[in-house]
Amino acid sequence: MQDMSPETSSTGLPRVSAVVLAWGAEPLLRRSVEALLASVKVEVDVVLVDNGCTTDDVDQLRDTAGVTVVGEGHNVGFSAGCNVGVAASDGEYVALINGDAVVEPTTLARLVEELADPSIGIAAGAVRLADEPDLLNSSGNEVHVLGLSWIGGFRERETRTEPTETAGAMGACLVTRRAHWDRLGGFDPHYFAYHEDADLSIRTWRVGLRVVNVPDAVALHRYEFSRNGFKFYLVERNRVMFVVTLWGARSLALLGPPLLALEFAMLALAARQGWLPDKLRGYRWLWQHRGHLRQRRARLQAERTVSDRVWMRVLTDRLDTPLINPPGTPVLNAAMAAYWRLIRRWV
Repeated sequence: MQDMSPETSSTGLPRVSAVVLAWGAEPLLRRSVEALLASVKVEVDVVLVDNGCTTDDVDQLRDTAGVTVVGEGHNVGFSAGCNVGVAASDGEYVALINGDAVVEPTTLARLVEELADPSIGIAAGAVRLADEPDLLNSSGNEVHVLGLSWIGGFRERETRTEPTETAGAMGACLVTRRAHWDRLGGFDPHYFAYHEDADLSIRTWRVGLRVVNVPDAVALHRYEFSRNGFKFYLVERNRVMFVVTLWGARSLALLGPPLLALEFAMLALAARQGWLPDKLRGYRWLWQHRGHLRQRRARLQAERTVSDRVWMRVLTDRLDTPLINPPGTPVLNAAMAAYWRLIRRWV
């Protein structure tokens, strides 16, 4: 592709490459792409990744001006699919937008505007529920000190008037500078799906940059909350990979007791709810990929520029996720809050 920076573009506007994954049969996909192309105050191109689309939407969009189609037509996962899309783009800014999310005309421009602050590494949109647009899907994702991550502000009404810092940017609608994406190397494709946005966000905090959620950068999301064995497998497997590669050695040692307690709680919950084989499958995968985990941990520990004590201030000690609620969650929350207050000065 031809290199066109905002300074050399014919419009003089910031250039944003929006990566959209086409997977399965998504009724909002065309609206999602059309809304991106209708963005104002930025010059947008869309990289549409055929990640196993089962309708004719990709073929219908292929000849649309401003759209580039890549991908081999099978599901390589959200993480790898986004990497493919970004690699095929050349905008100064990279946007990740879900195929079931529809942005407002000014959303991308507002996120780019926030990134003019050099202390910000990722700017994420306020994601609202497509069928109930007065309610939030996410005002930013929460990340727990034990590695769990979930959407924040779910089904709340928007009351913010200014951007707020958030531990995690929801991958459904975020923008970052290409230079920052390249610095971090994008997503680890081993995540496949879930936790990759938490990984990118926490790594951003660990290199001294901030992650913000912007209330007037709105995307409407056709959100479906699902529970199935494969999702539990990925969520739990990826949580462990996330923690063992990003948390420092001292933090892992200090958090060892509650991390072990959480594992036992998850095993009990998995047995009770019928997804124990999926939990055990995750352990098997982690063991089989221990070489990758060691190598990734070494690289991520080397890239960190701020201490755990500094970046861990964005984490929460409260477990409040609708997906996984281990037995005795209120007791766990009280105990974790007390334990975290005790040890955080030494991480």
